[in-house]
Amino acid sequence: MNLDTLIEILNDYREEFGGDAEVRLMTQQNWPFENRICGVTSGRDMNEADDDDEGDDDQDVADENIVYIVEGGQICYGSKRAWETCRNS
Repeated sequence: MNLDTLIEILNDYREEFGGDAEVRLMTQQNWPFENRICGVTSGRDMNEADDDDEGDDDQDVADENIVYIVEGGQICYGSKRAWETCRNS
């Protein structure tokens, strides 16, 4: 999925539910979990980050022009129907 498609889908949901609707991340299709979203970052942000705190074992990402939605922790079990009903274009 590209950034424009994601923004368009999120804008559709904002019109339907309002801008205060919570956003979660559904993971693991065969054993679904709902997760908080910690935030958003990019390959460029990660490659430019000072990794002194983590040591030298963390590698740069290959493509700086990728946007990552970062998982912030499991909330509860999810539903397999998320994959059947997801909007992706």
